[in-house]
Amino acid sequence: MAGTRVLVGTRKGAFILTSDERRQEWTVSEPLFAGWEVYHVKGSPLDPDRIYASQSGGWFGQVIQRSDDGGLTWRTVDNDFTYDGVPGEHQWYDGTLRPWSFTRVWHLEPSVHDAETVYAGVEDAALFRSTDGGTSWSELSGLRQHDTGPQWQPGAGGMCLHTVLEHPTDPDRLYVAISAAGVFRSTDGGGSWRPINKGLRSSEIPDEDREVGHCVHRIDLHPAKPDVLYMQKHWDVMRSDDGGDSWHEVSGNLPSDFGFPIAVHAHEPETVYVVPIRSDETHYPPDGRLRVYRSRTGGGTWEALTRGLPQEHCYVNVLRDAMAVDRHPSCGIYFGTTGGQVYASSDSGDTWAPIVRDLPAVLSVEVQTLA
Repeated sequence: MAGTRVLVGTRKGAFILTSDERRQEWTVSEPLFAGWEVYHVKGSPLDPDRIYASQSGGWFGQVIQRSDDGGLTWRTVDNDFTYDGVPGEHQWYDGTLRPWSFTRVWHLEPSVHDAETVYAGVEDAALFRSTDGGTSWSELSGLRQHDTGPQWQPGAGGMCLHTVLEHPTDPDRLYVAISAAGVFRSTDGGGSWRPINKGLRSSEIPDEDREVGHCVHRIDLHPAKPDVLYMQKHWDVMRSDDGGDSWHEVSGNLPSDFGFPIAVHAHEPETVYVVPIRSDETHYPPDGRLRVYRSRTGGGTWEALTRGLPQEHCYVNVLRDAMAVDRHPSCGIYFGTTGGQVYASSDSGDTWAPIVRDLPAVLSVEVQTLA
């Protein structure tokens, strides 16, 4: 019987949750890298035994770990994230310029095209790539050295490159999202980049229609429709039907269009999930009710999914990397909260149940569907 492996990064270590295809009973591992912030854990789509983890801490800095046996054992790989080329500067909150500096790895994206290739999105916003399973890294410096680079500035969580998407059939086509700069696209394998933020409006910046400066929280796509992109922005849920050339709002009837994660159903390219929170000041669900919202029309019209989720006195948040889907015939949806709960639905969101409670605050959730 097929299996399910959920990879959870938290403020104090990582956890691996395992089940079969039914996803009714779960085994929870002991904490991995206990005491460390683990920003992201993700497995290779080509080799399920290959998993990468990004751990960081104030005392010892940034460490990338790799497992080749499904998370049973780990080893440290190369952690030399050195910015290439002329360092340059980026904008700060007060409009002054400051030098680029490396803080941490926010996101690891193993390639869908090559088992030894993995991307790393870092803070301050830059993109690195390894073609030898993390043994060595090189910056794709055309992004950071883009003409608009001096206009980028940190979001509240830092100036992070937090999302990396590959086109499912064209390995040269990449998308990244940066807070707070926007979305960028490469068509030459990361050599050069183009901002693709037309249609985004952000009242937080003086020129609402500016090419960069937009605080994008997350983007996603479905492999069957790779030119359709979905975005959860600082405010607004957005959609592009032309690979990011233009965007239009699809927030529709959501109770709030502020949130962090967005995810697309594994088998239904027009089914999308978001978790609204009240505002950028109060990072908890509207009315204290934890609700996932699902659109079966690619946005615009949304339904609240509440069965099995707390509907009173709930004041947790769901962060940008903390929602994922599996690829079982009955698609599973997973998300983790800042309160340490991981919820799962094995029926596309109709019903929910907690896999585990009382973990440290959850930073990321990824899932592997195992044959």
